[in-house]
Amino acid sequence: MRPEIVAIGEGMLELYKADAQYDAWHMGVGGDVLNVATHMARLGSPVAFLTALGTDTLSEAMKSRWAAEGIDTSMVLSCPNRLPGLYLIETDQMGERSFQYWRDRSAARSLFNCDGIDNALVRAAKAKCVYLSGITLSIFSKEERLKLIKICSAVRAGGGIVAFDPNYRARGWQTEDEAKDAFAAIASFVTVALPTLTDETTLWGDKTVEACIERWTQHGCKEVVVKLGGDGSAFKSQNGLQVVPALKDICPIDTTGAGDGFNAAYLNARVNGWDILSAVTSGNRLGGHIVEHRGAIAPLDFARPG
Repeated sequence: MRPEIVAIGEGMLELYKADAQYDAWHMGVGGDVLNVATHMARLGSPVAFLTALGTDTLSEAMKSRWAAEGIDTSMVLSCPNRLPGLYLIETDQMGERSFQYWRDRSAARSLFNCDGIDNALVRAAKAKCVYLSGITLSIFSKEERLKLIKICSAVRAGGGIVAFDPNYRARGWQTEDEAKDAFAAIASFVTVALPTLTDETTLWGDKTVEACIERWTQHGCKEVVVKLGGDGSAFKSQNGLQVVPALKDICPIDTTGAGDGFNAAYLNARVNGWDILSAVTSGNRLGGHIVEHRGAIAPLDFARPG
């Protein structure tokens, strides 16, 4: 069966304080691509998650949870003797998050060694939309990244959508040049780029939204939307640069997953035929609601922007 949307990345266990005043921790699940897949499924998009988990009880529980969210888990492969990755969220008084990771030997990093990977790659190459991120690229070798690029090439050649969030995180790469090379290699196959300006400034030195959009457009990207954090999001139309403000009266508790929520609502809108302005507005709305809750994935009642 041909999947409509395939999200490729890593799902991890997530720890965050259930209440900032008490030393009690809540365990959930998260991961940038998983967050997008979850919210897209909640919004009604048919999405499959291509990743690997272990064969332990935690892995089985994670897979069951994803299936309950409406995600197609038939592309979640098994990697015996490996466990899920884990990250811990800490937030400051403004809700800005920082992370600690335990993921060097996570099952997802062995995805290309799992039984069933060849069939999964063939299925992914036939998708109408494939979504992945810079974090996805960072957990694989150069040779494995070339296999992902081959999928993107096939999807784009078939008239499908290749959506990519660079989501640059320095700790995931050996050097800046390694990240730049990986992003440059995939850029010409991307149809929808969803960068965050602060990340692009850190890696590429982009000083303006226009510079960021121009760089992605030069690679052949058809659609670029730049996330601006609390200032909203921006894109370029025939009328020039348009900045769509973020929601007002938001009280951030935890900014984890806000950009992923934007990506999910934006892509869901676009694959359903919405215009870019309406899609950006929808993305801003979901991203804004997510920061009012702890953890990467908001409760169900906040997952349906109008």
